[in-house]
Amino acid sequence: MPIFNSIWEIFTYDLGLDLGTANSMVYLRGEGIVVFEPSVVAIDKRTKQVLAVGQAARQMIGRTPANIVAARPLKDGVISDFDTTQAMIHHFIKSAHNNYIKGFKIPRPRIVVGVPSSVTEVERQAVIDAAKTAGAREVFIVEEAMAGAIGIGLPIEDASGSMIVDIGGGTTDIAVLSLGDIVVDNTIRIAGDEMTQDIVDYVRDKYNILIGERSAEDVKIEIGSASPLKQEKEVALQGRDLLTGLPKSIKFTSTEVREAIMVSLSQITEAVKDAIEDTPPELLKDIFNDGIYVAGGGALIRGLDKFWKEELNMPINIINEPMAAVAKGTAKMLDHIDLLQRVQKSWEEII
Repeated sequence: MPIFNSIWEIFTYDLGLDLGTANSMVYLRGEGIVVFEPSVVAIDKRTKQVLAVGQAARQMIGRTPANIVAARPLKDGVISDFDTTQAMIHHFIKSAHNNYIKGFKIPRPRIVVGVPSSVTEVERQAVIDAAKTAGAREVFIVEEAMAGAIGIGLPIEDASGSMIVDIGGGTTDIAVLSLGDIVVDNTIRIAGDEMTQDIVDYVRDKYNILIGERSAEDVKIEIGSASPLKQEKEVALQGRDLLTGLPKSIKFTSTEVREAIMVSLSQITEAVKDAIEDTPPELLKDIFNDGIYVAGGGALIRGLDKFWKEELNMPINIINEPMAAVAKGTAKMLDHIDLLQRVQKSWEEII
């Protein structure tokens, strides 16, 4: 028979939330990932009414009339629109409660939210306020690198070094962990969104064609790679000819996508090298033996492990379900409140 710390735990539930720039995930204890949606909200500007959240809102990007805006309320991993973020978090909490909670429970959960380590105290407080306003009873904030490491089962509390690189939509979090804390931290606001923009810029500069963000992202996912493929691919890409103003279609190859995203990927690689250079020798020895663990949506780039193995001279581990690592870690931390409170206190002292 389960032992509850308080009467609240019988009637409520706990959630881990990876509040990402591009996608958000909710992990429900006992169920797993219960919400996985784009971090997009569609709002009627005249009435301020939320029309859609998540995938339904993403489908509206670039296709709405003037009075409706479909946009991401987070930029570079932090809140840029408080009210819209609050509405999005409320939608995620409601979805988790309505669709997955068995029996009657009060929808006021404890929530652990993963955020980039580079956020300021003001940005951190904005996340807490948005989650509480959306219905959370208690909110804990943890660094995405720490949550990701816990989510994939790295031995972070041991006296050994572990290194994780989490490539999200708005930020890349790079961290070396040991004895339950972060020893080296290097977070940059260059990640998947910048790679998408690289493709938009590349097509515009080379072909004088303007394509949308969604089209560029779809191409990146479909044929993007960090290393040459055994068989290079191509897709048809449509956009507006900037010279004539008329629609135009071109064949766009995986070689060109690789050339485009290498602009941002090279910057991320340099940031990883900087973190390696700052790592104490004894911990670096552990990392060299165990390898660097890669999480986040960017881990799905084909050939990234091969590219980094050559660039960094290190074993590279692309984890299973890399996009879920942070959400899993936030939920796991709810089972280890002592670690969660220690991490929370340690971070509060830093910022």
